[in-house]
Formats: sequence, C-alpha cells, structure tokens
Amino acid sequence: MVHQIAKIIQILTAAGATASIAYYALCLWSAGKFLRERKEPHKALPQTPVSILKPLRGTDPEMYQSFRSHCLQEYPEYEIIFGVSDANDPAIQLVEQLKAEFPQHAIRLLVCPEKLGNNTKVSNLAQMVRQSRHEYIIVNDSDIRVEPDYLRRVLAPLTDPTVGLVTCLYRGAANSTLGSRLESLGISTDFSAGVLVAQNIEQGIRFGLGSTLAFRRRDLQAIGGFESLVDYLADDYELGSRIAASGLKVRLSNVVVETFLPSYMLRGFLDHQLRWARTVRDSRFWGYVGLGLTFGLPWAVLAIILAGGASWAWALFACTALMRAIVAVVVGRLVLRDRQVVRLLAWIPVRDLFALLVWIVSFAGHKIVWRGDQFRLENGKLITM
Repeated sequence: MVHQIAKIIQILTAAGATASIAYYALCLWSAGKFLRERKEPHKALPQTPVSILKPLRGTDPEMYQSFRSHCLQEYPEYEIIFGVSDANDPAIQLVEQLKAEFPQHAIRLLVCPEKLGNNTKVSNLAQMVRQSRHEYIIVNDSDIRVEPDYLRRVLAPLTDPTVGLVTCLYRGAANSTLGSRLESLGISTDFSAGVLVAQNIEQGIRFGLGSTLAFRRRDLQAIGGFESLVDYLADDYELGSRIAASGLKVRLSNVVVETFLPSYMLRGFLDHQLRWARTVRDSRFWGYVGLGLTFGLPWAVLAIILAGGASWAWALFACTALMRAIVAVVVGRLVLRDRQVVRLLAWIPVRDLFALLVWIVSFAGHKIVWRGDQFRLENGKLITM
C-alpha cells in the first residue's frame, strides 16, 4: 500500500514537471508574439493633453530620477499631479525640488485630506483626479522610471475607441540584497511571463498593472470612478477588470518601464511576496491555483527523489531546467530588456523554491502587511486589523 502511494506521488510529480515544461513552451510562444507585435508601428495619437497622476507615500529608491524622467517627455502638453495624504510626507521635498528644476512644466502637489477608504493610494487618486485638467489620464507608481517617448507610445492605442485602458510590463532593478535580487528575478522571469500567457490564452488581458494605467476620464467615470475602488488592495487589477467588463478592451503596451526595488531583507521580501500572492489569490482564484503547475524545478527535483535517481527523472529535470532558463532569458532579456537577468540566473532555483513556499502559505490565511500596516483581505478588500 505504501509502495503504491509512493508510486502515485512519483507519477504526480513527473506530471507536474511535464505540465511546467508545457507552460514554459507557452511562455516562449507568448513572448515571441509580443516581440513580433512590438516591431509593428502604432498609429500616432494626436497631441492630446494628458494628466499624469502620481500618488505618494514616503520615499523609494532612485525616486527623484524617476520623477525627473516624467519631465523629459517628447510630448507637447501634459501636467503632473503628485498627491500625499500627510503634509509632512518626506516625498514632498523631492516634488518641490522637481518643480524648481522644471519651472516650465505644470507640476502640482496636492495634500489629500479625505480618507475615503482603506486603500490610501486610491483615496488620494480620487481626490487628485478631481483637480486634473485633461480627458486623458495616466496613473503610475511613484518608483516608475520612463523613457522620453513614454507618453506618445503609451497613449497610442487609445486612438482606437474600443480600447479603454493601456497598461505596461515592467522590469525591476535589483539592489544589493538577496531579497531584492530574488524579487527582480521573479518579475523578469515569472510574473511578466504569466502576463504574456494570460494575454494570449484569454485573447487579451482583463486587468491593469500599477506600472502604468492610461485611460480616458469618461471611461473611469463610467465604472464609478476611483471612489468605487477605495477599499480594494489590487486597485490596478480592479480598474482593468471593470473597464473590460464595460465592453472596452485592455491593451498591453509595447512599452516596458522600470522600477527600482528596495533593499529588501529576507523578512521584507517574504512579506511583500505574501501580500502579492494573497492579492492575486483573491483577484484570480482559479488562475492562482493553476500556478501550482508552473513550479517546474521543485516538481522535477521531487521526481528525482521519489524515483530514486532514475535516469528518466534526471532527463526530466534537465529538460525542465533548460526550458526554465530559456524562458528567463527570452522574457527577461529580450522582452523586458533586463540587463541583470543573465547574471542572476543561478539564483532561479532559490527564487522558485521561495515562490512555491509562498504559494502554499498564501492559502492558509488572509493577513497582509502593506507599508508597515496590517490588514485582512476579504474578497480583495482591505479590512483594518
């Protein structure tokens, strides 16, 4: 009986590794399609004025240079609105420095006094958008750095009236700590690959990414505005999901932006990973369950152990490892243009092991830590603890 159970588990681990190989092949196909489409020129958007909204809380690595990149756009008319909830927020000093360096730009700082819900960022956005002047709006995270053609390229898909939201992939610039490097690897070799696969198997994405959310004011108002999202942790996901549900398309831009990761210690890295994992679990439950079939290296290692080091198990492991490395290079280096990913390839087994453990633990509770505050997640909403 024990032998039969061990045999069944052995078969399951081999099946898990085989399913992962198939998933990696799908990642490569999806990445190839993205790269082909990136070469196709988009119709240029008329030079429509745009409002860039950047909610802030505290400071992030390389924050000023990230702010500065938004002031170097090859675009004739745009405004940048920064919003904080605390008049003593340390990010304010950087905004004032930016205004002094670029007096010719329309840069405003708003202190947002109302707390409309448990997601302070979205509460601030609801107040910031009221003060914005233009029909076209872009929201991106405080640590996002962009190229000079960012506005022109990101707004281009909105020339199509059937498109309601444009979002972007991003790469993470790692700091010196192990946690930061593992986070960067996860973004470049796993998360982004998953977004590309979702775009293809679902015939278009139905969510947004906080790296960039570009939309029209009227489409935001049609789904209830930011006020309808103030208690959701995954506000970017909800915004894209609701715009898609309204009958408009969500487009993944050919632009890739950059974020600079904090110097995560191991505890901070795990807290962030668990928050992200439980956010995805609540937003896309069955898709999140399916992630279990993408942990190829752990499945292949278990197959070797349970098969007693049989040659077929080693061959399965070699094939899995090769496909995992190819996906990392194609998605990380070619799609995201991440210059660090090849140098960090040796850390992929460690990163995948942590990812598997976080995936398992994420089903065991609803608590998350976000910028030092503790919340409980209920159906994607933040509940104060």
